[in-house]
Amino acid sequence: MVDQVDLRVSLGDIKLKNPVMSASGTFGYGQEYENFVDPAALGAVVTKGVSLNPRPGNPPPRIVETPAGMINAIGLENVGVESFIRDKLPWLAERGALVVANILGESVEEYEALARRLDQAPGLAMIEVNVSCPNVAAGGLAFGADPATAARVTSAVVRATRLPVMVKLPPLVSDVTAVARAAVDAGARAISLINTIPAMALDIETRRPRLANTIGGLSGPAIKPVALRLVWQTARAVSVPVIGIGGIMNAVDALEFMLAGASAVQVGTASFVNPRAVLDIIAGIETFLRRQGLADLKSWIGRLETL
Repeated sequence: MVDQVDLRVSLGDIKLKNPVMSASGTFGYGQEYENFVDPAALGAVVTKGVSLNPRPGNPPPRIVETPAGMINAIGLENVGVESFIRDKLPWLAERGALVVANILGESVEEYEALARRLDQAPGLAMIEVNVSCPNVAAGGLAFGADPATAARVTSAVVRATRLPVMVKLPPLVSDVTAVARAAVDAGARAISLINTIPAMALDIETRRPRLANTIGGLSGPAIKPVALRLVWQTARAVSVPVIGIGGIMNAVDALEFMLAGASAVQVGTASFVNPRAVLDIIAGIETFLRRQGLADLKSWIGRLETL
């Protein structure tokens, strides 16, 4: 048993006080959780995805619970970059939160314009690029579906900002390590994964989909084994920090991802179940490491012993 545990981790030049971050789209802009969580207590707040212009999102119903998680079809609803900078960032900055802005677009030019605009915004530590969005110029294929396209988006964003860039990868690609390496070669300073998995739910009484959009993104415990495998593969394939996402509901889940090589984790669906989940996970990680006699988190990250 040790008295003090150092939970600090580094994402390149970015220093986090602990490895627990919110996942984009599940924590709003931080203010939505102010009655439960001090945003400065997290390693970082990853904000709801932001686009160049405001997006209304999909019509309801947009969320459905499943036996092992939830499916959402929010439709990337957000206030747009100007309102984000004017109305959302100042609140987080006043509270001392380390902020990562998640960005989305339908063309390489949109991503580049967003990065250039956010480069001038005070209070940002990093940009996370969502490459799961449809590339309208390529018939709707996700930007992260192949290495070349992911590299083009990453390169455009990196050129447009002085902020470090993290690329968030989708799960359904032929070779996630190839996409990750392409993003890193294009300048990404970190890789986060995974995004949600396309899924659907039906109502047999009405014979209709439970989501107005029919298809949504599955998150929660159901996707954790898939995410864990992809994080492990990616952490072995790239030299930059990897952030694990997918079904992290408690400290044990977070510790599994870090044992597999993740430098940090993002918590999403758990916050809908327990608004204080991120704080409980931070405390649980510290308790476990102290019980293991480990004085710092670095002694745990990537220490998986395969059979």
